[in-house]
Amino acid sequence: MKIFTAEQIRSWDQFTISHEPVSSVQLMERASVAVASWISDHCKNHKKMVVFCGNGNNGGDGLAIARLLYLKGFDADVFVDDPKGRFSDDALVNLKRLRDFSGISVRKFSDIEQYSFDDKTIIIDALFGTGLSRALEGKYKLLAEQLNRKENIRISVDIPSGLSADEMPGEHDAVLKADYTLSFQCWKRSFLHPESGKYAGKIVILDIDLSKEYSETTPTEYFVTDDDLIDHIFKPRSDFSHKGNYGRAVIAGGSYGKMGAAVLATRSALKTGAGLTFTMAPECGYEILQTSCPEAMFMKSGKDFITEFEEDKALTYGIGPGLGTHAETEKAFLNFLKGNTNPLILDADALNIISKDGKNLELIPQGSIITPHPKEFERMFGSTDNSFKRLELAREKAQELNMYIILKDHHTQIITPERNVYYNITGNAGLAKGGSGDILTGILTSLSAQGYSGEHTCILGVWLHGRAADLASEKHSKEAMLPTDVIDELGAVFQELNRKSVKNL
Repeated sequence: MKIFTAEQIRSWDQFTISHEPVSSVQLMERASVAVASWISDHCKNHKKMVVFCGNGNNGGDGLAIARLLYLKGFDADVFVDDPKGRFSDDALVNLKRLRDFSGISVRKFSDIEQYSFDDKTIIIDALFGTGLSRALEGKYKLLAEQLNRKENIRISVDIPSGLSADEMPGEHDAVLKADYTLSFQCWKRSFLHPESGKYAGKIVILDIDLSKEYSETTPTEYFVTDDDLIDHIFKPRSDFSHKGNYGRAVIAGGSYGKMGAAVLATRSALKTGAGLTFTMAPECGYEILQTSCPEAMFMKSGKDFITEFEEDKALTYGIGPGLGTHAETEKAFLNFLKGNTNPLILDADALNIISKDGKNLELIPQGSIITPHPKEFERMFGSTDNSFKRLELAREKAQELNMYIILKDHHTQIITPERNVYYNITGNAGLAKGGSGDILTGILTSLSAQGYSGEHTCILGVWLHGRAADLASEKHSKEAMLPTDVIDELGAVFQELNRKSVKNL
């Protein structure tokens, strides 16, 4: 799914209006019907809706939503700045329509302190949409702060008021904090970054049938990894294939006291389907790996830590889990980089070794995949003020070094050498545990060995990792799920993908 800027979204609306054709007020009604229907389906235990409306088109949505909810049997009250004030043309149409319904009261913002918000009341935020280009001020800032103090469920229409679609808010900006955001047609970038996404709550994307032609022909560099993209990337196995068709994956890692990381990466590589899986590890890990991962072959390197790397163009390397940063390991790894031209998957201590000297970045083979968390990224490329700027720096570095960067976060970002960004929306906070990154390294190494392109390896691998984590959390909870539980759910995810591939024939 493409992500468009606020300006592109406005153009999308106008393109739909002029090409469908449909009037702007009819398009507003279409959006309002979608919101009211979702609320009616999901809020059956709440009968009282209080809608806060601005004077623009987002407020017009809110006025229409109040009318539609009333017709569905909800109690609906509306708050505006001034019922006799100036409204956009379409908002004014919907304000006039409310006059036909004596059961809907229209109040001023100043009446909020005298209004009774019981525990069954839902607050609907339709103050400002994506057109807002400045921070909330005056009465609107005060109102957002008042509503944030309420313990009621808050639902924002399209975007939480005070939040930009394309930028993070200022440190002291007032933003209405929603529990749910019912947005139209596509994600906004601000939903996907921690500093701004915390205001949006759970995101629901409602299809209001905007022009498909506009969506298909309008360029963007930002995307959300959705099911359609995954279905396009995933390649089911041929019944007539053999292990030689699915490559040779090598997990290079492990050291004394850190062998578990190599085990996790090896097990996830095996579960993701590599034809042959090897573990290059020091001698101290032999019994551990042969016992825990009997399907993988052991490649000895050193006694307590890795001291050499075998160069073989037929092998796909994932290097880093539990590797350590011992002097001999560092020397062997850097020498390996100098002589290797095949793309690699690099994580954890492999990145820590590289980050010791900026010149080491030039040794990373073109087309490689690196998987830093924010601190590892900072050590490699420098600090930034926020995640928006960190992403832009990652785009520069991915292009400059011709590599793929998987920037781990709540919504992990995949950055390609062409500067395109794919936000992943699978996964959950249960992955915030040691070992989760090792699993991802194994998945990526396995997919790359099987012949997926660098871009497809990253997109599918991160999605698989997150989807397996979602299934694990359903069984065990985010708190109790373990990285091994995530590995165990990979089979269920592949079953889902294969069932869908059969249906799509």
